[in-house]
Amino acid sequence: MRRTPPAPGVRDVVDREAVRSNAKYLRRVRPIDPEEITEYVPGTPHPAVVRQVLREEALDLGVIERDDGTFVPVPDDPVSPGWDPEAFPDRYGRALEDLLVERFGPDWHRGDSGDALRETIRRFKADYLAGSPVEYDEATALGYAIYHLPGYYAAAGYVLDDLAERGLLGRRLSVCDVGAGVGGPALGLFDYLPDDAFVDYHAVEPSAAASVLDRLLDETGPNVHATIHRERAEAFVPDDPGADGGDDGFDLVLLGNVLSELDDPVAVVERYLDLLAPDGALVALAPADLETATGLRDVERAVAPPDGDVTVFAPTLRLWPGAAPTDRGWSFDVRPDLPVPGFQRRLDEAGAGDGEFVNVDVQFAYATLRTDGQRRVDVRADAGRHAKLAEMERHVTQRVDLLAVKLSRDLADGGNPVFKVSDGSESTGTFAVLARESALNEALRTADYGDVLAFENALVLWNDDEAAYNVVVDGETVVDWVG
Repeated sequence: MRRTPPAPGVRDVVDREAVRSNAKYLRRVRPIDPEEITEYVPGTPHPAVVRQVLREEALDLGVIERDDGTFVPVPDDPVSPGWDPEAFPDRYGRALEDLLVERFGPDWHRGDSGDALRETIRRFKADYLAGSPVEYDEATALGYAIYHLPGYYAAAGYVLDDLAERGLLGRRLSVCDVGAGVGGPALGLFDYLPDDAFVDYHAVEPSAAASVLDRLLDETGPNVHATIHRERAEAFVPDDPGADGGDDGFDLVLLGNVLSELDDPVAVVERYLDLLAPDGALVALAPADLETATGLRDVERAVAPPDGDVTVFAPTLRLWPGAAPTDRGWSFDVRPDLPVPGFQRRLDEAGAGDGEFVNVDVQFAYATLRTDGQRRVDVRADAGRHAKLAEMERHVTQRVDLLAVKLSRDLADGGNPVFKVSDGSESTGTFAVLARESALNEALRTADYGDVLAFENALVLWNDDEAAYNVVVDGETVVDWVG
């Protein structure tokens, strides 16, 4: 639902404090029923009026609305991990097509309108690849939604799993979505959360994309309380810390696929880190291509220097105290493709039908930052036991033990599987090569992106073709999970 001012006349016909007082009492003993509260409020207002007041006061009362129309406290237990989207939800797809029909008519995907949309998508893709800024008018925002919503929706949930598996994603969340765009990551967040979660959601989006987001928010549940701030990221200031982010700041700040569009992304990230609650997290996502993915790593390294106040929670853990990586840092996750949604299929088939306007790949780079020192895996390398990736030159042709984070899926195009690895100290790219799999080293292949692995007796070689180090895992090597 949208956070709005009280409905016209509500303040005049109901004693809001009486509603609040009764709700505070009842929430301790049983579900809050608007019909029951009506009997105790001066003037006996209609239950629908009481229900509206409860919705408007839900944040301060700490309650959620159930399907039966009653209100109950938000549960205290954290959200459980487990994100496996089968498809981009039809309700969001229908809402997007409603916008397209309103703008272009029922045959939006055909004729001049279809040609214009396809050309718009080609243009913003070309601008993106050229590093040029994308100007979001209404047509561009709709084209962007057609092309990018599914992948961005899916990526958000996979990133949130890192927080949820550590019990760090609560059911009562204040969220600031910086550069929210048409809402892909936000919709993924809302669907990731259980029905009994409460979200105080603030989107910061100055462009025409905000109108698309506004319509898609209509499809969210009753416990998503959303406000759109049509301001630039650099200018937004929460009006009331008690409402816009809780007493201590936002629990979650999202920067979804926006860093490359900012004039000074480091300054913006630092600014929003200051708006985090003490136990909050900032999540930045970027497309998987070289420029944006490495750009995200550059920002991450700038705002989270060694021994600073900002900690990289995931995925690029710093396993050596006082060290930070200086390699190229191109790292991204890959998850299963989604089925092609109807709106993409229609636009594509009305053109050449060659898949140019189908985009259901789920490939993304991300960084999760915190200011409380929490890390996805709380483990450190030991100089007495582990070789340091920053010192691989001295170990070439030797067998070593080391700790490293797995930071890719299989990068090999056939042949032996190859995976990027990092311990947060390297200046040169390092890749683990699975030369001979065994029961003792299969963790290298089966570990998830971002998992920390312990290597025992791995062979270090220099790869002259790639100007990188290879950590060769063979029949004499043991690889196991850590944490």
